[in-house]
Amino acid sequence: MEFTGTFFLVLTVGLVTIPDKLGPFAALAIGGILGIMVYVGGHVSGAHYNPAVTLTMFLRRKLKHLDFVSYLLSQLLGATLGALLTLYLLNSSGSVPAQINLLRAIICEWLFTFALVLTVLSVAAARSTAGNSYYGAAIGGIVAVGVLTVGEISGAVFNPAVALATAILGVLSWGDFFTYTITQLFAAIVAGVVFRMTYLE
Repeated sequence: MEFTGTFFLVLTVGLVTIPDKLGPFAALAIGGILGIMVYVGGHVSGAHYNPAVTLTMFLRRKLKHLDFVSYLLSQLLGATLGALLTLYLLNSSGSVPAQINLLRAIICEWLFTFALVLTVLSVAAARSTAGNSYYGAAIGGIVAVGVLTVGEISGAVFNPAVALATAILGVLSWGDFFTYTITQLFAAIVAGVVFRMTYLE
């Protein structure tokens, strides 16, 4: 399920942003597919589809070591195949890496990865919100908001698996991929700390 959800997330991101044919409506497609896949896989794997979320769950001792590694490998494989299929469907060999202001991009990636992970924890991992029916909409919604808000500054990645895919697609340089990934994982750790302080669990 982690492979499947990450694969469809990356495939959607690639197909709606490489040829920028949807403009701001791309955010609806990306947030929509994430929300849908969260509903599809939430009861199976927890529907992380994001190594930053998986790291937080591991640090909260919700995943065993072997499961942690299995989740990461599934997500990265799903992202890789999603990116390769995107290139095939678009008949493309990749894009030229975007010229970004790295400091501004890091700030945006940190803020919205933090917001995404905190949202996931609040609506899908807190005892006080257990059994709700809005968790997928909230998770897809925060990603859509992030794409609309900072997409032009950082590319609105918020996910190390998506960062890997964008590097394969040529949207990010490999150097930026590593910077994004470190930023996103750090944001996830801080979100986990804030969640624990807020929900006292």
